[in-house]
Amino acid sequence: MSNVDSIELAKFAGRADEWWDPRGPFRTLHEINDLRLDYIDARAPVAGTRVLDVGCGGGLLSEGLARRGATVVGVDRGEPNVAAARAHAGAAGLAIDYRCAGVEDIARDRAGGFDVVTCLEVLEHVPDPKSLVSACAAALRPGGAAFFSTLNRNPKSFGLAIVGAEYVLGLLPRGTHEYLKMIRPAELAAWCRRAGLEVAELTGLHFNPLLNSYSLGGNVDVNYFAYSRKPPVAVSG
Repeated sequence: MSNVDSIELAKFAGRADEWWDPRGPFRTLHEINDLRLDYIDARAPVAGTRVLDVGCGGGLLSEGLARRGATVVGVDRGEPNVAAARAHAGAAGLAIDYRCAGVEDIARDRAGGFDVVTCLEVLEHVPDPKSLVSACAAALRPGGAAFFSTLNRNPKSFGLAIVGAEYVLGLLPRGTHEYLKMIRPAELAAWCRRAGLEVAELTGLHFNPLLNSYSLGGNVDVNYFAYSRKPPVAVSG
């Protein structure tokens, strides 16, 4: 498989039976899921659209998108993750097309086939994130929206997202993130431009340990979202 880190893949596939435990290793994703969904839905309303969820894991975001009226294809390289996602969606009565595949496969077979592409908390776990951004853009129709989220690479982010979140507060399992794989906003924006995407907005995701709550804001020093669009095809004449 291209653009896959076997160690990173094993990190998540090895915990596939815990994806839907709200107090388990994916607790943080449960706690921010509604916030992520609201962020996407406010900028590209998903009801009635075709959405590709890249690196869907156990399906937390995919199910939320489906419940808001989207037709969802979720792809993940980890077969145990896909199996967990299918099982949970089936029990919930949700028709989601889960595939053990990469976005590159979807982009090849269904180029321009999606109104919205989501790739959240994935870029920092692959060997070639620039290539992943390009594949997401290829799967997106002209005029469509792509959403990415990742971690900035700087001393503050190291202190808060790795030392603080993983080793002090225990919000994530230790070893979830590696500092050198974090991505500066300028790097992500450049990859988007090269892939034919226009970055419309960068927004920070913040955690308040005193209130145990998350919020969105302008500061992108640590966790952040990138909202981008693919320009529509110009009409000649």
